[in-house]
Formats: sequence, C-alpha cells, structure tokens
Amino acid sequence: MSDDSDGQAAPTRREYVKFGGAVIGGGLLAGCTGGSGTEPTPSEASTEDGFESESTTETAADEGGYSVRMAPMGEVTFDAVPETAVIFDDVWADHLVAIGQQDRLIASGRPGGYFTGFYDELPGVEFDTDDLTGLWSDGLPKELFYELDADIHHLDPCRWLSFDSGWDEGDFEEVADNVAPFFANRFSRAHSQPPEGECREAYQYYSLWELAEKISQVYRVANRGAKLREVHDGMVTEIQERLPPRSERPTVALVVYNPSERSFGTYEINGPGFAKAHYRPLEPNGAFADSDKTYARNYSAIDLEEMLEIDPDVIIHHWDIEPSERFDALLALEDHPVGKELTAIQNDRVYVGGTPMQGPIFNLFQLENAAQQIYPDAFGEFQGATETPESQQLFDRQRVADIINGEI
Repeated sequence: MSDDSDGQAAPTRREYVKFGGAVIGGGLLAGCTGGSGTEPTPSEASTEDGFESESTTETAADEGGYSVRMAPMGEVTFDAVPETAVIFDDVWADHLVAIGQQDRLIASGRPGGYFTGFYDELPGVEFDTDDLTGLWSDGLPKELFYELDADIHHLDPCRWLSFDSGWDEGDFEEVADNVAPFFANRFSRAHSQPPEGECREAYQYYSLWELAEKISQVYRVANRGAKLREVHDGMVTEIQERLPPRSERPTVALVVYNPSERSFGTYEINGPGFAKAHYRPLEPNGAFADSDKTYARNYSAIDLEEMLEIDPDVIIHHWDIEPSERFDALLALEDHPVGKELTAIQNDRVYVGGTPMQGPIFNLFQLENAAQQIYPDAFGEFQGATETPESQQLFDRQRVADIINGEI
C-alpha cells in the first residue's frame, strides 16, 4: 500500500491554484490572495544533498490548502494539488517521474529529445513524451501559457530574465496572476549568478535532493522523495566505503569537445550544483580543479596541446548519455598526431558523461555509471548507460520503481 501520507488525503481536482507571497520586485510573481497567513519556516542554508534544512518548508494555509516555499518565488500557496503542469528544462520532468506525477505534464521546452532509457530499466515506470506540447517556438510565446491553462509552471523566471528572452517582470507577474504560479530554481544547476537586482537578492541555491523534497511537497507525495533519498544515501555510503585512497584515484577531465576547432570546453568535475551531483560523491581528482580556464569561470576552452599538457587519466564527455557525433569525433582523436598521445585515448578511458539536467532518477543511474567509469576496479567496467550487469548494480531497480509508483 502506498505510504505517501502528509496527514490528509490530497484533493483530486483544483478549484484554484493560488500564488502567495510576492518576493521579486514587489510583484514579479505576486498572484492571487493566498492562505490564512500562517508563517512559513524560512529556508536555512542549503545542505550538500539533504532534506534536513527544509523539513518544515510545507505549511498549512486555508483549510484544505497548503504552501511550499522556494527561492526565488517565495511562498507559493495551493488550494489543491496541481492537476496539470508545464516545464521547460528536462530536469523537472525527471523530478515529476521520480514521484509518479509524470501524467500531469502537458508541455515542455523541447519534448522530442528526452531520454527515457533509464525509466525502461524500472518495472512499471513509463513516460511518454509524444503528446507533450513544445513550449519553444523561436521564443517563449506568452499566449501559449493561456492556451495550456496549466495549474503550475516549473520554470524559473530569473533564468528567463537573465538573457534577452522577450519576457520581463510584468509578463511573469501577469501569467502568475492570471494562469498559475511558477515553481522552479534553475541556477542551482551550477550555482551561477542570477541577474542583478531583485532576482539575485532573493535567490538561494538548493541541492538536487532539496529540490526533490520541494517538488514532492507540491504534489503532496513527500514520502516518495524521502524514500528515494534513502536509496541515494545508501548508494553513496556503499560507494565511499569502496573508494580507493586518494593517491590512487585517477585524474578526470570533464569536457565538451568541439570537433571543428579541436578544442575542449572544460568543467570542474567536483563543482557545485545539481549538474555535478553524480560526480561529487565519487571524490575524483579533477583535472581542472586549479585551472582558470573552465566554463564556470570564464567560458574558456583549451586546445589539444593544452589538453596533452594536463593529460588526464580519464576523459568524460559532458551532456552525452549515449554517444553523439561530438563524442565519436572525440574518440577519433586516436588517429590524430597529438590526440593519440592522450593517456585516456590510449587506454580507452573516454566515456559519455550523462546529462547535467538530472533529477532523482537520472542521478541514481548516472552516479552508478560514473562509479564504473572512474573506478572500474572497484565497481566493474562500464558497459553503457543502461547496460549495467545485475552484479554491478548499486541500487535496487524494483524498489525504486515501487517508490515511484507509490507501492511502498
């Protein structure tokens, strides 16, 4: 039997989904009147990957209602569980699948390219993107939000205000007031800075698992998020018990390869944010830990000669769950006079690295994959993103599926 109880049965139909608590600019996301005025517990400083600091984020509102607090929106008040949801970034789709709410999703940024292979490994878990409406059409058309008439928008307004998106604060305020609230935190991906002004003042970074907790609170299935966190914690404990001494760990380069220029965009593999949440528990020796040429610092790239000077033991190609044209071009460096000198190329230690836009389910699989890629002697050879032999699996697929489906 499902054990998702929050203390009361969740409503099945929304009368209204209201936004409460203007935070940004005194009105960027201010919507309809909220709850009874119950004071929410403010968020404390984010822990590395935990639920601890946000255990009291959900608060009571009017009778039958509830609220969830998350920066940069502030307190968002709901009269009922959202029945329909819109996302832009794929990360929020994985958060919804993780708590069994994927059928509520009606639109996403670019639904055609979403990878569902990890879900195929979980009995009874499915996510069909064929009927999703695509939000992006040479921009983000405001009219489409009215047409979709969703109950919640998992988009971070501050992200869209950080570049020339065609939206301003008034547009977000209008949609929040007239359609439904926004609820997302995009800059937690890599802890990059939000745009100056009210966004930056209101912002806070959250770990992947803090975001999971907040999303599960919105849909009133908080126990599912907590149980998935238990699976993750068990994995991390087992992994860290089996790690080799630091002096014996390989140097790992996390990169994106540009074939036309034969250059590498470089990333610090132990950097902050949910983008690197599948690497940090592995505590690898990062090839660019002391470099001033990384994407996070100045969007820099290095050429083949510079890469050879670093000569990492392992090269992991960022953003690829499965081999892409760029990844294949990277492997083809074995025929290049400089590229073939790279130790990782010579030793066949070049791997796809998964996507940084990961929620809980992607994180479990990608953590397992990365452990095999970086420490094959401890965790077995990497066979492919969804090809891990049962003897090498670090989490119980059936248990995760049962959590997602609310069966335990």
